[in-house]
Amino acid sequence: MKESHSIFAQIADRISDRILAGEYRPDELVPSVRTLAVEMNVNPTTAMRAIERLQQFGVLYSRRGVGCLVAHDAPALISEMRRHRFASTTLPAVFSEMLRLGISLDALVQAYNEYMSNHSKNAQDETQ
Repeated sequence: MKESHSIFAQIADRISDRILAGEYRPDELVPSVRTLAVEMNVNPTTAMRAIERLQQFGVLYSRRGVGCLVAHDAPALISEMRRHRFASTTLPAVFSEMLRLGISLDALVQAYNEYMSNHSKNAQDETQ
């Protein structure tokens, strides 16, 4: 897990990863706080904070007597939040490092294009 995030934020990210991967589908239950705590080897209070965080963002909702379920638009919400985090946190760090190392935008674009080309080839190889 990323050490720069609090543990409950890391757990929320892992739950979000599972939603994006289709492991937890819209309007389906996510594991209970107790189950998450055991699975992720954390205190139940920490797992509860992760669930509460996702509820605050509208990713999860609770149904009394049933548990927490994935919101219908959770995948779109997660994607939007991550795009925002990428643009506000990751990109500035990349650009700052590029300046320190003297990497040009052209070099970045070239590296990106090479990455995408290799990624496309790998995806095609997997389907054959």
